[in-house]
Amino acid sequence: MTADGGEAVELRAALLRLRRGTGLPVAFGGLVEGQGRVMRIGELTGTGTRALCGLAVSSGNGLGGKAVALSRPCAVTDYHDSRHISHEYDSAVAAEGLRSVLAVPVVVRRRVRGVLYGALRSAQPLGDRTLSAAVAAARDVEQALVVRDEVHELLVAAREPQAGAGPAWEQVREAHGALRGLAPRITDPALRAEILAVCGRLASAATVPQGRERSVSLAPREVDVLACVAGGATNAVAAERLGLRPETVKGYLRAAMRKLGAHTRLEAVVAARRAGLLP
Repeated sequence: MTADGGEAVELRAALLRLRRGTGLPVAFGGLVEGQGRVMRIGELTGTGTRALCGLAVSSGNGLGGKAVALSRPCAVTDYHDSRHISHEYDSAVAAEGLRSVLAVPVVVRRRVRGVLYGALRSAQPLGDRTLSAAVAAARDVEQALVVRDEVHELLVAAREPQAGAGPAWEQVREAHGALRGLAPRITDPALRAEILAVCGRLASAATVPQGRERSVSLAPREVDVLACVAGGATNAVAAERLGLRPETVKGYLRAAMRKLGAHTRLEAVVAARRAGLLP
């Protein structure tokens, strides 16, 4: 898979978190291209040269390639003298003056999608706390990529020829509710807005009776609650998914029912679908 701009943004943010969390002065990384045999370094922070930028790392080669091949973190105390890695990229590493280096793979659904590196310009052991912080940064990227994959799958599913009917569309509705619940917990505002925009596209793809205008307007949280209710969630379950109190969920549900002219939860869901607010 070729990296898109959104994936690069996630990687860049993770590298900044890696530097903050580990105290390492240099961090860089790249995303896997094509069939997963090559990872290209495209993001750098704290570097003094461009020697590493654009470097294509093959699976199994060097420290990063080893991390890709094994799907696990790898580290060396002195890159140039290490006997545990191959040395195809020594010249680029030496040009940047790096000695102690760690590489953590970004693994999504058992497939390596990228690698995060952290490095020192002196040869000294990188402790467990440093490695744990680097792994945590990689996990953040993994979560973001999972969300992006789900968004892509939803868009594909939304192209079903008979929108609003059949088991495939029911899966879309379930996923729509899950994404609505996930969006408020995403700290990246751009990614959160992208997810909500996709949710809106899915809702608008549902069949709306001809001649009916989508004149009802609900607050985002009211739609979140209705999406949970549409999936069969109780108020308590909806509160847990959305990070709200049950009383707050009740308030949003009452407000949505009033705006939709509904007297029951089921009527509210049906009305929201007719208005194009839910898929």
